Amino acid sequence: MRTSRTGRAGQYAALLAYLLFLAFPFLWLISTAFKPPRELGSLHPTWIPKDPTLANFRQAFDEQPLLEAALNSLIAALGAALIAVLIATPMAYVMARRRTPLARAATGWVIVSQAFPLVLVIIPLFLVLKNLRLINSVPGLIMVYVVWALPFALWMLVGYVRAVPPELEEAASVDGAGRLRTLVSVTAPLLAPGIVATAMFAFVTAWNEFFFALVLLKTPEKQTLPVVLTHFIGAEGVADLGPLAAAAFLATLPSLVVFAIIQRRITGGMLAGAVKN
Repeated sequence: MRTSRTGRAGQYAALLAYLLFLAFPFLWLISTAFKPPRELGSLHPTWIPKDPTLANFRQAFDEQPLLEAALNSLIAALGAALIAVLIATPMAYVMARRRTPLARAATGWVIVSQAFPLVLVIIPLFLVLKNLRLINSVPGLIMVYVVWALPFALWMLVGYVRAVPPELEEAASVDGAGRLRTLVSVTAPLLAPGIVATAMFAFVTAWNEFFFALVLLKTPEKQTLPVVLTHFIGAEGVADLGPLAAAAFLATLPSLVVFAIIQRRITGGMLAGAVKN
């Protein structure tokens, strides 16, 4: 009994240490965002600002067009998430239900494509968008985000589709429902937790993406939030820590809010599906 309690206490201590390790950058970011310049340059930094201020937030909004950049990021992230889910859901259904060599080859290609580095694909994507006249445009960026998020979205949804009992689809087929009607009326509602999780993944990935936006967007008014954050770093590589921390803190809020809103629904949907099975 004593050994069991000791092991459990060790597990809790390791979990707490891991959580603190993950939370440290975000907590330090919040602390830096509210520190005045005098405390930012102190040789003895503190966790809690002695004289908290909102001047860093005002300076960040005065120096850079954060609202316009946030709107561009929101449009790109929402568009990429919606289109990726609409494309990935029927494709994942076919790949999960059709156990053919072609479906297995497609699944393998999805996994292999995740190993491609960004530098390898940026030149072909740039040439394609140039021919389509979508360089320096948010729709072109959305197209790139969809292409980049689609393989992992397919991989996620294939697992969710395989977890749905095929007997439910067979019963719908007996009742006269076709493949499309079965997917929309029977399978899709059961896939709701997976669809939401996939959409969240695509949204967060697009919201935080930097490399594609840096290469494809040239006009300042069309740049996304991660690109605008780099403007707080001077030509000599010296960062304006206060405004940079304030802007970075605001940039992380949408991802946290999205996860906080849908996290309970994802968990509830998974438990409901387990009860049905």
